[in-house]
Amino acid sequence: MKGKVVLITGGTSGIGRACAVVFGQAGAKVVITGRNEARLRETAAELQNLGIEYRTVRADVGSEADSQRAVAETVASFGRLDVLLNNAGISMRALFQDADLEVIRQLMQTNFFGTVYTTKFALPHILATKGSIVGVSSIAGYRGLPGRTGYSASKFAMQGFLEALRTELLPQGVHVLVACPGFTASNIRNVALAADGTQQGESPLDEGNIMSSEEVAGHLLRAVQQRRRDLVLTSQGKLTVWVNKLLPGLADKLVLNHFRKEKNSPLK
Repeated sequence: MKGKVVLITGGTSGIGRACAVVFGQAGAKVVITGRNEARLRETAAELQNLGIEYRTVRADVGSEADSQRAVAETVASFGRLDVLLNNAGISMRALFQDADLEVIRQLMQTNFFGTVYTTKFALPHILATKGSIVGVSSIAGYRGLPGRTGYSASKFAMQGFLEALRTELLPQGVHVLVACPGFTASNIRNVALAADGTQQGESPLDEGNIMSSEEVAGHLLRAVQQRRRDLVLTSQGKLTVWVNKLLPGLADKLVLNHFRKEKNSPLK
């Protein structure tokens, strides 16, 4: 990664922040985006302490103008763009019948259109370097998860978009990676949207017993270096994808039972 320039959306917490550190320590120049100015400053201080060359851009990926500006500032700062890591995302936890439609719109705007916008403006620069476009998706992009209809829809859409784009770009030598980390310790569940669009405020999982963001970041770095097509992490994630493909009826029952057991599950 020496001398490469990496743009990471949603780089102020969780997987995005861990990727900023891991890619930076591997020699890359890192640009991170985020909506929260305080968290941008915190992440910037960490990168500076580690001696990583970086820039921060306050931006909302759900805004077309912000996405265009983030790419423009990256190229203005470093003169090129080698890796785009579409990481910014939000989740939800509510039954579809109870959820405001605005919750679904927000998820699609950030998770799907955020990827589309940033990729659109980054593409000319990625073509020039024959670089990498990465989508941090989810097992929910392979298998719809109950209580997370909007999240699942956004990740299915992201994966379809990137698969089509990968095929279009084969002749140009651009690498496209779809990464599905499985359950990862991060802030995404604490800020997941409830039925009325407010943040749920707590995670239904034991965050200490799932894969760390740092471990995911290490896998992502290696997958980019090896120019892999797909990355599915955790044994549970791999098993879910496999069972859903071969025994979809059984997968329905197993997934329902799993999410019924969550703390304060909306499922009956």
